[in-house]
Amino acid sequence: MQLPQHNDLIALNRRRFFATGASGLGTLALASLMKQDGLLGAEQQLAHFAPRAKRCIYLFMEGGPSQMDLFDPKPRLNELDGQPMPESLLKDIKFAFIQKEAARIMGSPRTFKRYGECGMELSDLLPHLSTCVDDIALIRSMHCEQFNHLPGQLMMLSGSDLQGRPTLGSWLNYGLGSESENLPGYVVLATLGRGLPGGASSWSSGFLPSQYAGTLFRNQGSPVLNLANPPEISASAQMRSLQTINELNGLRYEQIGNPEISSRIKAYELAFRMQQTAPELLDLSGETKNTLEEYGVTREEASKSSTSGFMGSYARNCLLARRMVERGVRFVSLFLSTWDHHSSLNSGLERYTKISDQPIAALLKDLKQRGLLDETLVVWGGEFGRTPLGENRVNFKKVTGRDHHPYSFSMWLAGGGIKGGQVIGETDEIGWGVTKDPVHVHDLHATILKLFGLDHEKLTYRFQGRDFRLTDVSGNIVEQLLA
Repeated sequence: MQLPQHNDLIALNRRRFFATGASGLGTLALASLMKQDGLLGAEQQLAHFAPRAKRCIYLFMEGGPSQMDLFDPKPRLNELDGQPMPESLLKDIKFAFIQKEAARIMGSPRTFKRYGECGMELSDLLPHLSTCVDDIALIRSMHCEQFNHLPGQLMMLSGSDLQGRPTLGSWLNYGLGSESENLPGYVVLATLGRGLPGGASSWSSGFLPSQYAGTLFRNQGSPVLNLANPPEISASAQMRSLQTINELNGLRYEQIGNPEISSRIKAYELAFRMQQTAPELLDLSGETKNTLEEYGVTREEASKSSTSGFMGSYARNCLLARRMVERGVRFVSLFLSTWDHHSSLNSGLERYTKISDQPIAALLKDLKQRGLLDETLVVWGGEFGRTPLGENRVNFKKVTGRDHHPYSFSMWLAGGGIKGGQVIGETDEIGWGVTKDPVHVHDLHATILKLFGLDHEKLTYRFQGRDFRLTDVSGNIVEQLLA
C-alpha cells in the first residue's frame, strides 16, 4: 500500500481513503485472525528459561503492616516494654516521626501459635491465613532504604524510589505479553482509606509504552469510565468508527514510528472488546453461595470497608482477582489502604486483618482447588514494616502506635513455583535488624522475574541512552524461595 507523505494526510479524501485503506484493513483483519488461531507469536517472547508462574496477584498493604504483631513474634519486646532504646542502635538512624531522645521500646499484646505441618508461627489476628501456612513462604528478613511512604511504595513496586519508572506488572507484560485478548494484561483494584500517596505511579508503565500500564478498574457500574456507548451509538457504527480511526493512526505510525501510536491503536481495540467482557467479569451472580461466603463478600465487614467507585470491598476484589487470572490477566494488583498505624495500632490491626484475612485465605484455597495456584504467584506485603519502638509524637497523649521501619520487615509469597511451608530469614530479639538471610527489594524482584522465566539482568529497556531494568544494578535470586 502506497502511503501518503508529509502533509498528504490532511488532503486525504473519502475516495482516496478507501482506495489506499482496503489492503491495510485486510491485513489487520488477517493478523487478528491468525493471532486468535495461535499462528502468530506473542508480542514479547523474551522468556529466558522455563517459567513456573504465568500470572501474579500482588496483595499490596499500603502503609506498612506491623511485622512483630503479625508475622515475627518477639517476646523480648514485652520484657523490655517502656525501656529506652540502646543509643548504639539509634546512631545514624532516620525516623519518620520518632524523637530519638524519647524513644521507648513497645511490647505487643498479640499472641502467636504454630500452625500447619511446617509449624509456622502467626499472630492471633490471622486465624484464616493460619490454615494456609503450608503453601506460604514467609520472609522475615526483608529490608530496604526508604522510610517514607511514597518513595517506599515506588521502591517496592518499581525497584526505584523515583517516579516515572515501570512497575513490576508493566515489566512482566512487556517481557511476556498478555494472555488475554479481551482484558488488559495488568489490572488494578483498590480498597482505599486515605488513598495511595503515589497515585497512578503505583501502576505506571514509566518509560515503557503505555500499553503496559495498569488499568484501574472501578468496583461498581462501568469498570472503566466511558466504556459503554451512548444510547444513540450502535455497535456497528462504533466498529466503523474504530476501523477508520485505526487506519488513520496506522498511516501516522508508518510516517513517524512513534510506539505510543501503536499503543493507542491497541487501546481502542481492547476497549471495544472490553465492552462485552468486562461487565461479565464483574458480575458475581454466577458464583456459588458457598464461594461468596468463603470470601466474605456478603459479610458486614466487607460493606463497611468500602463506599463506592474505586473503593470496593476487599473481599469482592479478591474474588475478582481470581476471575481475572482465570481469564488470562497477567498481573493483578490489589491495594488495601491504610496500615499506617502511628496510633491505635492494636485496634487498627484488628480492623484491617478482619477486612483482609478471610478473603485472602479464601483466594489461596480457591486458586488451589481450581488448579490455578501452581501457575499463579501470590505476593503479600507493604512498603516497609514498623518499629519495635512506640510512636511518641508530641500531640499524642499516649503511645499507642509504631513508626515506619525499613530495616527489617515481613512479606510472604505462595504458588507460582514458591516452596511453601517455610520461614526465610531472622531478625534480632526485638525485631530491629536482620540477623540471617537478608532479602532486599531487588532480590525479591529478581526472584519473581525468575519464577516467570525472566533473567532480571537481561530484561532491559533502552531509555535516554541507558539500558534500564527492574532491579537497577543489583538483585540476587533467593534460591530458598524456589520449589
